[in-house]
Amino acid sequence: MSKPKPVPAFKSEAEERKFWETHDSTDYVDWSTAQRMRFPNLKPSTTAISLRLPVSLLEQIKIAANKRDVPYQSLIKMWLAEKVG
Repeated sequence: MSKPKPVPAFKSEAEERKFWETHDSTDYVDWSTAQRMRFPNLKPSTTAISLRLPVSLLEQIKIAANKRDVPYQSLIKMWLAEKVG
């Protein structure tokens, strides 16, 4: 690969996102020298949502969570991740 192009300076994350949507990173980064990194303490960002459930369904979820000794919201997240993934 020839020498990579310099990555421009961006005024905002939105501007950078727009740039990378229309440019190939291989023109700007020599991926052959890349190294795998681990970020063990990185926590995924979350957002709160409001979800209306029938009372009986919520009670069933809470019972299932109690049997597994996990918080019911964590159980809901696990179930959703299984279905989506």
